[in-house]
Amino acid sequence: MINVTLNGVPQELSSGQTLADLIAQLDAPPQALATAVNGEFVSRDARADRQLHDGDAVFTFQPITGG
Repeated sequence: MINVTLNGVPQELSSGQTLADLIAQLDAPPQALATAVNGEFVSRDARADRQLHDGDAVFTFQPITGG
């Protein structure tokens, strides 16, 4: 098991989980969220390759579009 924070809330996850796995567990559609791990943006395409580690801080947010 590993401990991460998701938007400031502690979470306990199984070892080997990816960012994509974590995002899939949320109520929001994955394509509606932008993500960052430890302050670094992670694109939607890279989530499946971004394995989470003990102590990681994950943030999700809705991107703002406009002009």
